[in-house]
Amino acid sequence: MQQSPPSASSSRIPLPGSGQLPLLLAMLVLLVTLVATYTAWSSARRTAQAQLQETFDYRTRDMVYSISRRMAVYEQVLRGARGYLRGTVEIDRRDWEEYYRVLRLDQSFPGLEALGIASIIPPGRLAAHEAAVRREGFPDYAVQWTGPGPATSAITHIEPFGGRNLRAFGFDMFSEPVRRAAMERARDTGQAALSGKVVLVQEGAAAQQPGVLMYLPVYRAGQLTGTVDQRRAAIVGWVYAPFRMSDLMQGLGGAHSTDLDIEIHDGEAQGDATLLYRSGDASAAGRARPARLTASSQILPGGRTWTVTMRSSPALEASLDTTRPLLVAVTGVSLSILLSFVVWLLASERRRALQLAQAMTLELRQSHDQVASERQRIGVILENAPDAFLALDRQGRITDWNAQATRLFGWSAHEAIGRDAAQLLPEQRRAHFCTGFAAFAAGGRCAMLGAPTELEVLDRHGRAIPVELTVAGLPIGDGFGATAFVRDITQRKEAEAREQRRQQRLDEARQALLRSQKLEAVGKLTGGVAHDFNNILHIISANVQLMLRADNTDNPKRKRLLSILDAVERGSKLAGQLLAFARRQPLHPTVVNVAELLERMDSLVLRAAGDSITVERTAPPDLWPTLVDPNQLENVLLNLVINARDAIGKGTDGNGRITLALGNATVGEGEGGEGGDLAPGDYVTVAVTDTGHGMPPDVAERAFEPFFTTKPEGKGTGLGLSMAHGFARQSGGDIRLESEPGTGTTVTIYLPRHLATAQVTAGHGAATPHS
Repeated sequence: MQQSPPSASSSRIPLPGSGQLPLLLAMLVLLVTLVATYTAWSSARRTAQAQLQETFDYRTRDMVYSISRRMAVYEQVLRGARGYLRGTVEIDRRDWEEYYRVLRLDQSFPGLEALGIASIIPPGRLAAHEAAVRREGFPDYAVQWTGPGPATSAITHIEPFGGRNLRAFGFDMFSEPVRRAAMERARDTGQAALSGKVVLVQEGAAAQQPGVLMYLPVYRAGQLTGTVDQRRAAIVGWVYAPFRMSDLMQGLGGAHSTDLDIEIHDGEAQGDATLLYRSGDASAAGRARPARLTASSQILPGGRTWTVTMRSSPALEASLDTTRPLLVAVTGVSLSILLSFVVWLLASERRRALQLAQAMTLELRQSHDQVASERQRIGVILENAPDAFLALDRQGRITDWNAQATRLFGWSAHEAIGRDAAQLLPEQRRAHFCTGFAAFAAGGRCAMLGAPTELEVLDRHGRAIPVELTVAGLPIGDGFGATAFVRDITQRKEAEAREQRRQQRLDEARQALLRSQKLEAVGKLTGGVAHDFNNILHIISANVQLMLRADNTDNPKRKRLLSILDAVERGSKLAGQLLAFARRQPLHPTVVNVAELLERMDSLVLRAAGDSITVERTAPPDLWPTLVDPNQLENVLLNLVINARDAIGKGTDGNGRITLALGNATVGEGEGGEGGDLAPGDYVTVAVTDTGHGMPPDVAERAFEPFFTTKPEGKGTGLGLSMAHGFARQSGGDIRLESEPGTGTTVTIYLPRHLATAQVTAGHGAATPHS
């Protein structure tokens, strides 16, 4: 029996190690690595799209805010104009022109075509109105209206008064339905009202663009405007501003104005009839392909709804990061092919190939896990760092933001990422930062690198925060970004300020103590000298008086004895003043009402002050009594008035004012002044203030020293303030002096309050004043 040959199918069955197994294994590895590459590419692509979406959202929010803000500013311009009119539209044209010129509205407010006044024409007064305007120098003036009825208003003032605006002079806007609706709404509400879409009267026949007008009513001065009927009765006209939409939108968005294609429609419906503005290629027909991102928002300028539609422009879409996904794809495909080729080469040795594949897979997994673990570790470290951390890209935008940064600045990470870092700085430092960071991003050199730097930053509410900043460079491509740790040093600054204030108070206390010790030492020395000097004068006076009694004849010897006795009396008065400074003079205190004492001294004070000086007195009705020697108090007050008179005569040509102010004062713990010499308690204060030349600090510091005076020789002893100082201290109070060159001087005496129920006296008699 003849054998049949083997079939073709059986000859194609792959055998182990026949050469097809390495190819299948290589294809499997290639498929797996390509899937992993696709996954990584998709993730990188989604990340890039998310960044583009964040940028687009930020740009749209900023654009809507900028439009609303600009319209609000223009509304404030109209409110300012209405305030300037003060309830009337009858204003001189030159005044209106000057108001417009001073505000520079044509330079500072783009899109503001003009600033005008629409005046109401009372029924039957059209001819008189036209004649009055013609007499002002406009012989061709005539009111223009479009409605069937007579004219009811006219544009009587408009600036700048020239060019296209001359077409609007005399136009009755109330006769046109769209304008009239806005004018009536403004009249009835008393608020600014924006009109619908119109073509401005200023537009020529060609190149017309849509426009709108904003009105603000002007009510007659003095009339009520609380109800709609009252406002209609009080209306005399409107201040208004016309806007050309293309000019109005000029400059909005700043450097990023080309990132968005914008359409603005009047109302909620969208179509050519409601289209107010369209930028560049905002229409679908003007683009090569539909926009990737679209957003819409509504605003209410002047009480009218605008629908703002924004689409991502080709320029913004071109910023989409396609480099990283492409790099991931190219790298992944290349590695996939290389790995497959290696597997194919090694597949002839199955065990070795399996071990190699397992080793490579394990290495890849470990590398991935290590990278993920490292990223997680760094993230945990930064999130729990005590300092705020942020990172910036080459454009100065924030790319990383930790939890401490949120607590410090008030912005969440979602709000902060993508924001310009210059917004974290005060306004005056932003321009310098932008210039310096641009140089740093190009060269990577900055004076702040490494070393901590102290400066101020702003949180989201505009509050200034002192911080310590540590900056490090971050290579990005062919340029540099930056990382920064920001530490809040508010508590440290406050502690430093408290320490500085404490040191300052300590220095002041030391100086006050030195002055007090100096006066105390001088007082002890002066008291001893004056006491002994007074004893000597008593001996001389007694012997001279005995000699005078023994010799009653009128001869030259008796005249010399009288001269000696007169000199002894002057020396006795001088010794008394020295004893007063040393607080060793005999006092006879009684309960005194200082206000009544001043009333009794009124004529004496006026004579001491002189006719050219005004003397004023103030006292509370419930002035407390005090226990002092009234004669010594009168003497002190007269000395202070005479010193004030001399200071005024020297500094103000004799014309000035002296104020004697009485008051009640309570001194608490730690409030006893620089030296702490005033014990806590209740005091009656007597303040003598002059409008004289004042004292420099070095003179004021020595004012209470005995025999110290700035008066010419022979004009004073220099004991007036010294005696006042000694009297106040001996009476249980104190004396304070405040002076500033060119302003005047205030001397305040503190006398302790008397709480007994004894009869209050104003004191009688007055001692001889000393200067």
